[in-house]
Amino acid sequence: MPLRWQLDPLSPEEVDRSLDRGDRRVGQMLYQTSCPECHACEPLRIPVAEFRATDSQRRVMRKNKDVRVMIGPPSVSDEKLALFNRHKLERGLARREQAMTKDQYAAWFLRTCSRTVEMQYLVGERLVGVGIVDLGGRSLSSVYFYFDPDEGKRSLGTFSVLAELAWWRRQKGRYHYLGLYVEDCRHLVYKARFFPHERRVGGVWTRFPSASQSENSQGNAANS
Repeated sequence: MPLRWQLDPLSPEEVDRSLDRGDRRVGQMLYQTSCPECHACEPLRIPVAEFRATDSQRRVMRKNKDVRVMIGPPSVSDEKLALFNRHKLERGLARREQAMTKDQYAAWFLRTCSRTVEMQYLVGERLVGVGIVDLGGRSLSSVYFYFDPDEGKRSLGTFSVLAELAWWRRQKGRYHYLGLYVEDCRHLVYKARFFPHERRVGGVWTRFPSASQSENSQGNAANS
């Protein structure tokens, strides 16, 4: 995962082009996965105007009708840091069993080369999730989402994507970039359950209009 420093701010149009190339952002750095023997990581995006929720996704929306979403500039607080570390450590997402510090959180999420906003998810006044998203001219990129592990039954990961899609549709956005999809990673497979979507396969954006086509593509890849 070679990292490239991006010291100058990107314009909205440059963000769009960067995402179209398959770039991802962490802090002030951009990257693309580059592994000689493996091509499992596939950038995935959703054409916002064409997205249609499934019955299951609509149930998730109803399950979270008590969740309030607040959008504003990203910031760090003791509450957010504690929630992030619980999400990372209790769900087995950490390569090292070590909590992130405020400085590390700021370097990862707050020091950015694009326009970045934060989406807070609250039940009453209790914070249950936080999403960090980057904005281009016509593209929204989901950088990271973390949530309260005690709220697992809410399917907040799916709900956050639905909330981001709804908000970006109101902004007349074109694409919602969900990051990297990896078929065999249980934490990432949910990204391919939003249809239609496009995945960057072999450097080319390939459309998957339905679950059946996605499954056929995976089967063909396994047999090739």
